[in-house]
Amino acid sequence: MPSADELLGAATVADLARCLVRAGDGITAQETRGCGAVLEGMSFTERVTLIRNAVLADLPADYPAFAQVLRAALRDGDFTGWMIFPVTEAVAVRGEGDFEPALALLAELTPRLTAETAVRPFLRADLERALRVMTPWTAHPAPHVRRLASEGTRPRLPWAPQLPELIADPTPALPLLDALYRDDSEYVRRSVANHLNDISRDHPDIATRVAARWLSDPAPTTTRLVRHGLRTLIKSGHAGALTLLGHWPDSPVAVEGPHIHASEIRVGDDLLFDCSVTNTHDQTAHLVIDYIVLHMKANGTRTPKVFKLTTRSLAPGETWRATRRHSFRPISTRRYHPGVHLVRLQVNGRTHGEASFTLHC
Repeated sequence: MPSADELLGAATVADLARCLVRAGDGITAQETRGCGAVLEGMSFTERVTLIRNAVLADLPADYPAFAQVLRAALRDGDFTGWMIFPVTEAVAVRGEGDFEPALALLAELTPRLTAETAVRPFLRADLERALRVMTPWTAHPAPHVRRLASEGTRPRLPWAPQLPELIADPTPALPLLDALYRDDSEYVRRSVANHLNDISRDHPDIATRVAARWLSDPAPTTTRLVRHGLRTLIKSGHAGALTLLGHWPDSPVAVEGPHIHASEIRVGDDLLFDCSVTNTHDQTAHLVIDYIVLHMKANGTRTPKVFKLTTRSLAPGETWRATRRHSFRPISTRRYHPGVHLVRLQVNGRTHGEASFTLHC
């Protein structure tokens, strides 16, 4: 992941200021230009807020005049990349009272980067009204705009405000996904799959029913989309999702392992283990094989984390074998605690075998 300085550093802010000066008659972009000197030590979110407020100070307070400057900037090929992020956030603020025109402007800006977070204040303010504007985007010739219809309405879009109404009931946005799941663009389809995965976290049965409907009228890309969209349910062993994709939860298999190579490791080491799965049925078995690490928490309990091993088909009597290396190197998103950890195998949502090991910090 690039650093905040790589995304929104002083050079990017200086480029944005020059674009604004070229776009607007008499605009000096003094506030925006001044941001470059005070970014040191700020997080990405803090930088976005600072630059957004500077853009709002530099551009006209009247929305039509504000929008006119940004549309003029869109004629400038240098007006692109991460400088667009705080600009779209400025549109969300300045356009609060100009609902439909502001959303239209965000659709024009999104091909230069994205406006996926900037549309969310409008969805939170009036979901039905915003969806009326966004629905035609599903037929827009630009894939970035089509993607915005799906990505902007994701209930749990990472690093963005959640959409409580769509978390409680995702069905109002389903017509957008129905219009896009067969899209020609992988960029758009990936967003649809991620949106479906968001839905699955709160409404697994709705997500499975939607996926089943799409699979009943598929494009060549639909199975892959559905598999990605139901990945959280597959990992959690949801019977409906597994069965929909041909992975019978009760497939007869013989599992050996996990057999760990060392019973004691330290943070920074790798955990090595062997395992094998044999299809004991007289028909081909379509298997999702994962492993689960149960990490020790500070309070002495354990929390599970599922990791993918493989998805494959085994003929009757066929055996799949593997040695897995699981890293315990320090990472910013996980804090390790000393004690006895566990590793388990999971085949089509069913747990098989368990081994323990001691982690020293």
